[in-house]
Amino acid sequence: MIVAVDGPAASGKGTIARAIARHYRLPHLDTGLLYRAVAATLLDRELDAEKEADAVASTDFDEALLADDRLKDDRIGKVASIVSAHPLVRAALLQRQRRFAQQPGGAVLDGRDIGTVIAPGADAKLFVKATPMIRAQRRHAELRARGSTVSFDKVLADIRARDERDSTRSQAPLRMADDAVLLDTSFLSIDAAVQRAIALVEARTAAKAGTP
Repeated sequence: MIVAVDGPAASGKGTIARAIARHYRLPHLDTGLLYRAVAATLLDRELDAEKEADAVASTDFDEALLADDRLKDDRIGKVASIVSAHPLVRAALLQRQRRFAQQPGGAVLDGRDIGTVIAPGADAKLFVKATPMIRAQRRHAELRARGSTVSFDKVLADIRARDERDSTRSQAPLRMADDAVLLDTSFLSIDAAVQRAIALVEARTAAKAGTP
């Protein structure tokens, strides 16, 4: 079974995807980490994120980098949003993601183009959203817990800028797949959002299997 979980930054898609993976005992891939690894590699090499050639050259990162805690850094997240808009970067990472999705037994992947590009034939697709204000509150709290002093207004501005880049890029823009189910987590607790997500996956897979 392949489950695709898409949505904008700080919508809760990662938490939900990990919970679905645990529930069904499936491997999970946060595809955003791939772009963060590209960003970290690019920064380490002092290259320019706006230059597609520099970004593509940074897709040769070591797999071990995906476990590095510094990928959670907000600066790396901003650069990841820039490099992910380059068509050749997305093309370079496409097969890696598809191989993960198509492994025996299936997988759960979360990102921004899983249901539309990476795994369009997924058995269940969720599109997780929340209001920009709520998402900024979540991200701000997360950053403050890590010791950051960034202002809420700055976080909100970054969220909106990232949404704009993700939804207007020419290659694989952020959008809800036609056959995805919408899950708005704005006013749901983590537990409630997870329970709702699993129920939606159950309903979708049951419908595909033809069970009443």
